[in-house]
Amino acid sequence: MRCPHCGKDNDKVIESRQASSGTSIRRRRECNECSYRFTSYERIEERPLMVIKRSGNRETFDISKISRGLERSLEKRPVSAKTVTEMLADIEDQAHMIGKSSHEISAEEIGKLVLEKLYRIDSVAYVRFASVYRSYADVQEFIDEIKKLNH
Repeated sequence: MRCPHCGKDNDKVIESRQASSGTSIRRRRECNECSYRFTSYERIEERPLMVIKRSGNRETFDISKISRGLERSLEKRPVSAKTVTEMLADIEDQAHMIGKSSHEISAEEIGKLVLEKLYRIDSVAYVRFASVYRSYADVQEFIDEIKKLNH
């Protein structure tokens, strides 16, 4: 595995364990060149998971799209990179579990998974993500969402 820090292809596995859903293996690695530590995930490659968009179009599931949305939502928020990485792994695992039989999941279901995670981690990021995901028609809908957080 190529080190994300120095780019060398010389590392060792420090720790391996099954991810919470049991569908992947989490490996903690250390680069033998620069001693940088990083995490990789291994899963069985099957038919790709397809995302059904609101328009009805289908596209291959891409965790990097979710990652970009989370980055925007969490900008300048006190959430560690480790927490974000764990969130992404959990979201990806859950998405694959939901789409297990049909190899499809709706974009709406993915959005709900993301909102669930953000709700528990950071309320500001939750509202930021929800404002884009739910496409509020007016300010009142936005205010109503914020009021739900206080209950």
